[in-house]
Amino acid sequence: MKLRLPAVVVLGLVLVLTAGCDAAAPSTPAPTTYELPPRQVRPDETALKVPPAKNGDTEFTLIGLAAGLPSITGSHTEMPAKGQYVRLRLVIANTGTSSVLFDPKRQLLVDDQGATHPPDEQAMLIKRQPAQFDLGHGVRVEFDLYWDIPKDRKPVAVRAFGGPTISDMKNVDGTDIKL
Repeated sequence: MKLRLPAVVVLGLVLVLTAGCDAAAPSTPAPTTYELPPRQVRPDETALKVPPAKNGDTEFTLIGLAAGLPSITGSHTEMPAKGQYVRLRLVIANTGTSSVLFDPKRQLLVDDQGATHPPDEQAMLIKRQPAQFDLGHGVRVEFDLYWDIPKDRKPVAVRAFGGPTISDMKNVDGTDIKL
């Protein structure tokens, strides 16, 4: 014996089942940007509102600056500055299609008298900041750079070097980013 349901009951079941599918569909489109939570600026630091700048396939966003630091403290030691320490918090992102060999030691601080200063190697070691590393496609890294500059100088810019790319294997020209 076959059980036959009236057409009205079958139609009612179809409507009930398909109505549930419509309710599950999102009513608003997904966001097109990441919503990163704000973070507290460190006590000795000033938040920067500098537009991102590019050098090759690397995008630089400067987010925090501390100048006039008399010393730095790491996990095992405190080291006084010869002049003053300048600390820059930055975010770098690879916008290219392949990896970039990024070297923090190449990033130069430009002072108000036009002199350039490489990062202080001891300060970078004491604060355990990254050395040369491979910045993969689409990778974003946030870290600090430290310089020791004369007390009577003021930082005015960073000459940023993104690293060798397929189109510029030597990466000799940096991009100046005003602070």
